[in-house]
Amino acid sequence: MNAVVTPELLSTPTAADTRQLMTELQSQGLRLADPTAGAASRRGGAGPSDHKAVTVDGVTLMVPVHTASAFSSPFVADAPGADGRSVLRRGSIPIASIQFPTQPRFYGLSTAEGVPYSHIATLHGADVLATTVLQTCIRYESRRKACKFCAIGQSLAAGRTIAHKTPAQLAEVAKAAVELDGVKHMVMTTGTPPTPDRGARVLCESAQAIRAAVDLPLQAQCEPPDTDAWFRRLKDAGVDTLGMHLEVVGEALRQRILPGKAEVPMSRYWDAFGAAVDVFGRGQVSTYLLAGLGDSAETLLATSRRLLDLGVYPFVVPFVPISGTPLEDLPAPPAAFMRSVLAPLGEMVAAAGLRAGDIKAGCGRCAACSTLSRYETPLAA
Repeated sequence: MNAVVTPELLSTPTAADTRQLMTELQSQGLRLADPTAGAASRRGGAGPSDHKAVTVDGVTLMVPVHTASAFSSPFVADAPGADGRSVLRRGSIPIASIQFPTQPRFYGLSTAEGVPYSHIATLHGADVLATTVLQTCIRYESRRKACKFCAIGQSLAAGRTIAHKTPAQLAEVAKAAVELDGVKHMVMTTGTPPTPDRGARVLCESAQAIRAAVDLPLQAQCEPPDTDAWFRRLKDAGVDTLGMHLEVVGEALRQRILPGKAEVPMSRYWDAFGAAVDVFGRGQVSTYLLAGLGDSAETLLATSRRLLDLGVYPFVVPFVPISGTPLEDLPAPPAAFMRSVLAPLGEMVAAAGLRAGDIKAGCGRCAACSTLSRYETPLAA
């Protein structure tokens, strides 16, 4: 039985120690003495799956808890108290005080039709509401073309969400999340429908309804649509920032890891990035790059440099293997590899003036799925 350790008995870590700890947690994951404590962890589905939100030194991270690496992680969290506070241990040695966010109040509500609000949108990080408007995807439906890391259909199959969140439902839940839980911004992603707009149309309809109900900054995420005219339509509908996610860069890797998405050529992504920045502004367009799927540190940094030159925020996050996907046994990238990318990238981002804190809404602003934002500010000497 562990001895009681209060946060006051822990030594105060340096900023460098804390940054390193956060990077290691996201690579190695976390074992939980009480898996049911705090807000529910997320299994399957779109977005950060098999994770749990953990606050370290005032910063909320999404940390893997249901992956193979997490099950063998050297990090373990004691059962938290009523306030969500816990002691983080490396083995048996206490190293930090952490906190688990409590269950948001809006999760206790349902629509008039009986759909739980948590099936429509969920809390990510500390203060961002997230939803997958379409929980179906033409890529996922064809196993030959599905992204090998994607689990978008798992939460739908498990009955934890619904296939299509209507504009009215999204507006209702967003308003409640702001009023009851102080949500500050919202992410809307979507599976790709079989239409040339690649989801832009349904995102426009959703944004219009949400902004009519509540003043909440919005990010929309989709593949590059067939025409650049959709960027202005999204902006006019109330979208503040846009995400178009590359995930991987090397062409052979794209064909192997995301064969369906690879049908949209890299040239279209680059053209779309430039056109979107013209509409949303520098730093308000972003892309995910998944570190650990095969792109080298040099490739990730060279691609990030090109993105930054265009005014696009390169959100580099560690790959997390999700159970039930073809890549479930691929290990997460080591913390040393993440530092080799994030340390120089943080300097590049700061030099370009495109810091996470200046993004109006979305994953880059939330920053919980990567420690990149912690590398954007030089540590005090």
